[in-house]
Amino acid sequence: MSSGTPYPLPRTGIGTDVHAWAPEDDDRPLWLGCVEWPGERGIAGHSDGDVAAHATCNALLSAAGLGDLGSVFGADRPEMAGASGAQLLAHVRGLLEADGWRIGNVGVQVIALRPRIGPCRTEMEAAMSAALGGVPVSVSAATTDGLGFVGRGEGLVGIATALVVPA
Repeated sequence: MSSGTPYPLPRTGIGTDVHAWAPEDDDRPLWLGCVEWPGERGIAGHSDGDVAAHATCNALLSAAGLGDLGSVFGADRPEMAGASGAQLLAHVRGLLEADGWRIGNVGVQVIALRPRIGPCRTEMEAAMSAALGGVPVSVSAATTDGLGFVGRGEGLVGIATALVVPA
């Protein structure tokens, strides 16, 4: 394990991701929690912009001491253009497993005015869990009561926590 820990301990990590909405006339689909949201405005980004999946990747990498989304994938890598959140999660899972870690669980919160997460929460949890090899994933949502860039409708945020244990 890259952590340098002399004895095995569970470890936790936190991750965030922030993206602006794509321009109104952009036909990018919205991907959130590894689920496509038809009829919703997409997110600007190098990959699919899935803040739930990206925050989860950051939390997992942090917990395992393996860096962050930028150091692993980097926006300057052309092969990552349009990469899906599910692809990124699966890749991160492989990195953790190769380093001797097993994912215990993940919790992710989406902070946005829209879309309403409740109707697709179960689908998001199942899709993200599948990309991570079946681990428990819980999804929640919040707004900012009209405050900040989220409250102004300029973008959305994902915040995740993750627990990893030695394999």
